[in-house]
Amino acid sequence: MSAFPLAITSIGLVTGVGLNAESSCAAIRCAIDNFQETRFIDSGGEWILGSEVLLEQPWRGKAKLLKMLSMAVSECLEKEEKIKTDETPLLLCLAESDRPGRVIDDDNQLFLDLSKEVDCEFHSQSRVISQGHVSIGTALLRARKLIQEQQIRQVIIAGADGFLVGPTLAHYENNERLLTSNNSNGFIPGDAAAALLVMSESAANNKPHLVCKGLGFGIEDSTIDSDEPLRADGLAKAFKEAVKDAGCEMGDLDFRITDLSGEQYHFKEASLALSRTLRKLKEEFDIWHPADCVGEIGAVMGMVMTGVIDSACRKDYTKGENILFHLGNDDGKRVAMVFTWQNGVAH
Repeated sequence: MSAFPLAITSIGLVTGVGLNAESSCAAIRCAIDNFQETRFIDSGGEWILGSEVLLEQPWRGKAKLLKMLSMAVSECLEKEEKIKTDETPLLLCLAESDRPGRVIDDDNQLFLDLSKEVDCEFHSQSRVISQGHVSIGTALLRARKLIQEQQIRQVIIAGADGFLVGPTLAHYENNERLLTSNNSNGFIPGDAAAALLVMSESAANNKPHLVCKGLGFGIEDSTIDSDEPLRADGLAKAFKEAVKDAGCEMGDLDFRITDLSGEQYHFKEASLALSRTLRKLKEEFDIWHPADCVGEIGAVMGMVMTGVIDSACRKDYTKGENILFHLGNDDGKRVAMVFTWQNGVAH
């Protein structure tokens, strides 16, 4: 994998704590959540907590995902002038195709419905990426290839996902993954949508922007449902690939942001992977996890993380300008990314 930096120049977010990027990131900065009792009850007879996006109408299922998605894409497009969508591929990130309770039964139809909803035609190189949390890594890799090899000017990465669905909640509760009155080692479900506009770093040099400098991938054999001892091999491999791709070392990075959402397994894995890859003594290597505010939001998590860091860098309250992102799926797929902040000065 050869380094080719990608600039993130526009972001749209719809989360349980805000219906646009600015309000969502402000709430997350203040550690505000929207965890409220949902209409679902756990096996102990208590209401399940969730972080639900509240829209002007009580849409559910596919209709709600489409509405949130169109809001996020529209916000992203409005912030960037002179975008020709017919020359811009849209990479649509969705939940894994085999996730229990998945409400989208036809990914391509959702893409067509989105085009109609936002009244835009997108480039023929558009794709649907149904890979859950790691979708953003796959999407950024594809965006890099489209921009570098096919001279496409920009790419939109967008996604929508939600866990507030009866069969989904039942599955995760039965597997002791959900935070309930009977289980403290679990996540709080949520829903969200997001969109990012991506272009080459050289094309965005005239203004401040977040840059993805490195990508790394790995496979963890000891998944959360496995009886194998956890060694964090997959995440450690992703870390090593990402920093190599970015042309730096782990010790050069200032802090981390991740998809951790409350389960002990993932905190242990993150700690193990860091211990196996960090060779420089650091007094502090902070870790941010926005799921504390928006809940478990699946395929959208990486884009929300990007929005949080973009806002933090613009408002200068980060722990530094070199950041490690990492995310993982239940099936063992892992992705790590190295991001940095550029103030817009040509270099």
